[in-house]
Amino acid sequence: MDRCRREQRSTVSKPIQNDDSNRGHYQAQFANFDAERGGSWLAPIARDAFAQFETLGFPARHLEEWRYTNVAPIARQAFTPASCAGDVELDALSFESFGGSRVVFVDGHYSAELSDIVDSAEIQFETLARVGETEAASANTAAAIYGTLANSKDDGFAAFNTAFAQDGAVITFQRGDNAAAPVHLIFVSRGDTAPVASLPRVTIVAKAGSQGLVVQDHISLSDNTALTCAVSEIVTEADSSLDVVLVQRESDATYHIAKQCVRQHRNSRFGMHTVNLGGAILRNDLQIVLAEEHSECSLNGLYLATGGQIVDNHTLVDHAVPDCTSDEYYKGIMAERSRGVFRGRVLVRPDAQRTAATQQNRNLLLARTAEVDTKPQLEIYADDVKCNHGSSIGQLDADALFFLRARGLNTAAARVLLTMGFASQVTQSIANPDIRAWTAGLVTTQLEALFDAGGVS
Repeated sequence: MDRCRREQRSTVSKPIQNDDSNRGHYQAQFANFDAERGGSWLAPIARDAFAQFETLGFPARHLEEWRYTNVAPIARQAFTPASCAGDVELDALSFESFGGSRVVFVDGHYSAELSDIVDSAEIQFETLARVGETEAASANTAAAIYGTLANSKDDGFAAFNTAFAQDGAVITFQRGDNAAAPVHLIFVSRGDTAPVASLPRVTIVAKAGSQGLVVQDHISLSDNTALTCAVSEIVTEADSSLDVVLVQRESDATYHIAKQCVRQHRNSRFGMHTVNLGGAILRNDLQIVLAEEHSECSLNGLYLATGGQIVDNHTLVDHAVPDCTSDEYYKGIMAERSRGVFRGRVLVRPDAQRTAATQQNRNLLLARTAEVDTKPQLEIYADDVKCNHGSSIGQLDADALFFLRARGLNTAAARVLLTMGFASQVTQSIANPDIRAWTAGLVTTQLEALFDAGGVS
């Protein structure tokens, strides 16, 4: 039933070029954007990134990192980067209130009308567009890391975002007596009739001793073809604690490519909680560098794919120094003709003695036609370490399903209950009770729709 492939790493590294028919389109789009930026300090960064994008193009499947995810449908489209926030009614958005700021971006551009910013001594918020108007990035500590973590020299999608991004969230958490209230970033893709590209950019710095929580929530308002190409750069300073909850629930006609780059300093803690629920092709690249001693990270991911969706999670945890800890736990649920991809890599460098690292990937296939490709990896160059990794693929327990049906549950309800039991370990990792209940509710709703429609074979 399952088709699990574990392959050796390819040495091929040459990417494809952009579709020639779209090259002129992107050149014209960038020329317009470059003229609008004027003398902003972002302009030379964007120009360098566009030059890299022209060289790299979008990646091809002969690249090992993209072997199981074909982005040719993206390369063939001529997406137009959105130039402003379109009109959206607040009632059209589906969101929860978590007691902190609501920050809304429409097609990658900040909407003051839809946002609700709560004053807080622990949080400094700016938009990238406003910060870009200052004379130098040094005017804002968070902006100073812009473009320093997300490498666009060998990543066509990161180069595309850096070239065309005009707005985004710039967040700094300050040390305070209490943990900062959650910041809810809502990224809305309107999905106009012409294929539109949204380029969300998020920059976060958790200052020394601070505590922060950010929700990144991606939603669609139509079923038209669209592209979300998102980049986040995050720094956790000494003794800080930061959690990021990433929820992707866009339409089946949206392509979503995301890159999250995190650099941790001494005795900091970082938690990433990823919930993938929508998108035609969904790719997440999460890169963590444990750069100073006694830092720790916890990565929890849940991906639920239906129809013909492709959901691809790549993670890299770089133990660069001694005495750091990483725990990684990803679970996948694949139904119908969908495919899940997990490739996790833990790198323990020669000086990173006394490293403790765990990496697990568990998958549940709900149909004979569903597929998963899983490859957890440990790359260890130190000898005093405690590291383990593993993966598994299974089906719903027939005996447990029979037991629940014998006690009065119909087949669909029993399957939802069992599948949520499988998924709950990831949603339960979210400490905030309101956000935990919200994410669990989103997963339950999608599972109910799947099983009620008979999406199991």
